[in-house]
Formats: sequence, structure tokens, C-alpha cells
Amino acid sequence: MKLTSSAFVQGEKIPAIYTCDGDNVNPPLEITGVPHDARSLVLIMDDPDVPKDLREDGMWDHWVIFNIPPDTRMIEENSEPSGTPGIGTNGRTGYFGPCPPDREHRYFFKLFALDTQLDLPEKSTKADVENAMGGHVLFHCELMGTYERI
Repeated sequence: MKLTSSAFVQGEKIPAIYTCDGDNVNPPLEITGVPHDARSLVLIMDDPDVPKDLREDGMWDHWVIFNIPPDTRMIEENSEPSGTPGIGTNGRTGYFGPCPPDREHRYFFKLFALDTQLDLPEKSTKADVENAMGGHVLFHCELMGTYERI
């Protein structure tokens, strides 16, 4: 399974249009190689580089979506895939782009193929989703991009 974007490549800078300095819309994402026995997909975007004085755990959850149909192959720019929206650190559903307060941060788009659908309500947290995924992950992959405000 692989997650790629036509907007940036693994380990490179995420264009400003996809950040709080631009239009704050999600980049296009292409999904390939989903296992045939997958029943759902989970997409999580997070930033593990948050200063500890802002967040004790050093993590900011930017996008959480679960129960995405396993036949999803493309998430277009500025669109939400079908699925159930989870809640981010900002208390809202939907994509919230990179907006680092201090230096360059890494942003991980994590994709999981599951052997089940998750029995969780809308606005579940990333922690809720990760706990529910336990024992159900068939495969996972990630795409990491960086961003620093100028």
C-alpha cells in the first residue's frame, strides 16, 4: 500500500497553499495497493514536533477520518473523502493545515487498511480511533512532508 501526493514528495516541503499561510486546503492524495481484504481505511495527519510548552505530548492532530471506503484511490485537493470525520486537536472536524509556531515541523499523513469498520461516532479523537484499530490493521503506510513559516 502506498500514499503519495502530486503536490509534494516524501520528506519535502508542503506547498504553502495547503497551510494556514495559504488556502488551508488538503493536498491531493493518491492511494495505491490497498489489500483486497480491507474493509475500511483510516487517514490521520499529525505533527509530532509541537513545542512541549504548548502541548505536553508534543503532538497536534490535523486530520482524522475513519471508515473510508477501501476502494478510495484519490482524495482530491480541497475535499473530504467519504468516511466518518474524527476531531482534531483544534476541536473541529476536517483538514487543518500546517501552521508551525516556531520552526520547521514534520507532518505525517498516515493511512491504515483495516479488516473491519470502526464502531465509533463522528468526532472521535485520534486516540479513540487508534485504540479501536488495535488488532485490525492489515497494512499501513505514510507520507511525510515538512513546513516552516517564513
